[in-house]
Amino acid sequence: MASHKTKTSANLPPIRDLNERSLYANRQLSWLKFNWRVLSEAFDTHYPLLERVKFMAIFSSNLDEFFMIRVSGLRRQLTAGVGNMSQDGMTPAEQMTAIRRELMEQLARQAECWHEDLLPKLQDAGIHLCSYTRLSKAQRSQLCEFFTREIFPVLTPLAFDQSHPFPHISNLSINLAVVVNDPVQGERFARLKVPDTFPRLLPLAQADPTDDEEYHTLTQQGDAKFVWLEEVIAANLDMLFPGLEVVASYPFRVTRDADLEIEEDEASDLLATIEESVEMRAFGSEVRLEIDKGMPSRIRDLLVKNLRIAPYLVYTLPPPLGMADVMGLLRIDRPELKDTPYIPVTPTGLAQEGDIFSAIRQRDFLLYHPYHSFTPVVDFLRAAARDPDVLAIKQTLYRVGPNSPIIDALMEARAHGKQVAVLVELKARFDEENNIAWARALEQAGVHVVYGLLGLKTHCKMCLVVRREPDGIVRYIQLGTGNYNPITSRIYTDMGYFTCDPVIAADVSDLFNALTGYSHKVRYEKLIVAPASLRNELIARIDREILRQLEHGDGYLAFKMNSLVDPACIQALYRASMAGVKIDLQIRGICCLRPGIAGLSEQITVTSVIGRFLEHTRMYYFRNGGKDDMLLGSSDLMERNLDRRVEILFPIENPRLCAILRDEILNIHLRDNTKAWRMDASGVYERLHPAENEPELNSQQWMMEHVGRFE
Repeated sequence: MASHKTKTSANLPPIRDLNERSLYANRQLSWLKFNWRVLSEAFDTHYPLLERVKFMAIFSSNLDEFFMIRVSGLRRQLTAGVGNMSQDGMTPAEQMTAIRRELMEQLARQAECWHEDLLPKLQDAGIHLCSYTRLSKAQRSQLCEFFTREIFPVLTPLAFDQSHPFPHISNLSINLAVVVNDPVQGERFARLKVPDTFPRLLPLAQADPTDDEEYHTLTQQGDAKFVWLEEVIAANLDMLFPGLEVVASYPFRVTRDADLEIEEDEASDLLATIEESVEMRAFGSEVRLEIDKGMPSRIRDLLVKNLRIAPYLVYTLPPPLGMADVMGLLRIDRPELKDTPYIPVTPTGLAQEGDIFSAIRQRDFLLYHPYHSFTPVVDFLRAAARDPDVLAIKQTLYRVGPNSPIIDALMEARAHGKQVAVLVELKARFDEENNIAWARALEQAGVHVVYGLLGLKTHCKMCLVVRREPDGIVRYIQLGTGNYNPITSRIYTDMGYFTCDPVIAADVSDLFNALTGYSHKVRYEKLIVAPASLRNELIARIDREILRQLEHGDGYLAFKMNSLVDPACIQALYRASMAGVKIDLQIRGICCLRPGIAGLSEQITVTSVIGRFLEHTRMYYFRNGGKDDMLLGSSDLMERNLDRRVEILFPIENPRLCAILRDEILNIHLRDNTKAWRMDASGVYERLHPAENEPELNSQQWMMEHVGRFE
């Protein structure tokens, strides 16, 4: 990241209107381009076979959420007759049209990859996804026996006629539209839900397919054969309709609006209100209907009419529907078809047995997950729970995960008489039920649980331990860019930071007091906090870099985040580029800024790294004339983060740690030429490849091999 002298105040371009709609990429389409980059990893033959299948599943799972949240929002606007334009000038109807056009191409490529590439390779590897019609008589007999014994009792066919209303179709469930012929009344229609209590892919073996141990035993040696659950059910429908002729059955799937709307100011009990809202999620409006391509038009029309779904929300696809379920193949115990397991490293100072508080007193520690182990974070809380000198623990929890050692440590601390206060964010999307359960468990253990501020999600990641020591009270702090979740810490890249800096500790204490009590505090000594000041503080630093560029010609910014949407931040970056500041942005997902526009953003590069791990880190680096200003934290540059969430950015002031972040982490990611994509001015992404005589650099692989240098 060398100095870039490009422009001075004498040759700045004329001022232009930074509100021009053409200067912004559409948020929804930008997300779809991100998900296309995810799908593209399924085409990459450098990955082991089952890892490619994993990306296929992630693409589909991401798309499910996109419809439940983003498309549902656009649909609500259309239904309400709201014609508000997006930042790039598209109406909701235009966005819906563009989404469908983009998706039809992506879904066609997904089907091509699955049927023409992955399925044949799986078969060559001894993993067979068998069509029921091509099974042997013995295999069909075996499945029929299992169906009769286990599946049949669970099934509930629901008729649809004048005396039976059209049944409710569960969100994301696989269903069969069954056509039967009644000798007396003629053709009839029924809906049958495929139960999710069984694996979608049933192994062809004499075993319980829901038993993980038996499943592994069956598939770790020799060929593994599977059949789709809905095909087994379809082949045995005559048992459900005795005396009738089963004419045909066709799979279909419905996606519903799952974006909860909670009137917090009218809720007397927030926990109960959110619990009720989660239950209502299953009854949200239909936002997508996926049907098997073999379904005849009369059955399609019947579904469309009774679901009251617009034709542009109907997607006709080759089987199987619900491709997220192919993730089940990752249960197969075939190590040679998966990534080599990675064992994370623990920094030397935290790996030694002994007093973790003594280690943090001696110096600050920076952890880069998953390259660094998450164990020190758990050990920090366990040590605090058991240390007789620890008086109190305070923590924020957003997404925790099942069987959480974090929760166990907090309850253990309370059992040892510590004062424990935990802010559990009940509104963490799709984790509401988990968080409600954890909140109740913590309350039952005597922990003081709060649910955050009215109208705001608490998204910041903070843990404070108060300890009595010979020289007085010392506060130990752990801050992070990601969740306190040991499971996701192995697949998300995130930063964690241990310090007992008294100024940061005082800021964290003040922020906890604001979250649990009453406070109008806006500015903190070292923390930058949203929604009070984060946007303004970042823009002020960008403006500072502009002044530096105009005076010395060496302005430089490098940001790494998940999403860039906020108009004010984008305009500040445009101003910086127009002044000649060199800007490197690495944005995994949505980017509404357009780089490379002559006279506007030609000093800006935008890349996106998609690889083995999910890039999740937020880093904001300002060269500041050589006085490096490095910020880490929980916030992306989106209006929701800056205006509707409690977020923090925290400075890394230790010169050694700052240099590691700048040179060994941020710079390496920016130089990735193997797993990175570069965005052009039109919003199109192109995968990067090493130039002639340039060595390959896979930033994630580099991190795994060199994490020991981050001491």
